[in-house]
Amino acid sequence: MKLKYLWLAGVFLVTVLGPLPALAEKKAARQAVVPVTASELKTIYGDRTWVWSAGGGRFDMQDDRFSAYTREGGKPSMGKGRWVVDDNGKLCIMAKWYASTGDARAATCFGHVKVGNTIYQRRHPFGNWYVFRHAPQRRGDEAAKLVSADTVAAKIRQFQISSN
Repeated sequence: MKLKYLWLAGVFLVTVLGPLPALAEKKAARQAVVPVTASELKTIYGDRTWVWSAGGGRFDMQDDRFSAYTREGGKPSMGKGRWVVDDNGKLCIMAKWYASTGDARAATCFGHVKVGNTIYQRRHPFGNWYVFRHAPQRRGDEAAKLVSADTVAAKIRQFQISSN
C-alpha cells in the first residue's frame, strides 16, 4: 500500500514539477525589450541613404536634413525636410513632397526596439514589428539597405530641372 502512495506521489511530482525547469529556461531566455536610443539611431541612419525599390531617402547629419526621390508607380516625386529621433526608439521624417500632380506635406515615423542585439522596426504607431537588423547583420536585413553613398541627390537635381 505504501508503494502505491509513493508511486502516486512520484507521478504527482513529475506532473506538477516536471515543467518547472522548462519554464525557468524560457524565462531566462526572455530578454528585455529596450528602445533604441537617439544616439544609436543617429549612428544607424546618419549620413546614409535608405535605398528603396523605387528610389531612396537620404539622412544628412548636417542640420538633420532629409531628402528623397522616388518613382513610385512610374511617377517621379521628391521630398525635402528634416528627420528627428528620440530616446524612445522613434525616427520621424517630416518632408514636403513635390510631384507633377502637386505638393503635399507628410510625416512618417518608425519605431525601433532591441531584444538582445537584434533590432526590430515597425511603421509607427500601428505597423507590424519585423527584424530590422539581426545580430550579426544578415544580407537581407532592412538595415543593409542603408548605404553611405548619396544615391538621391543627382536624381533630385534632374527632377528639379525637368519640373521647371
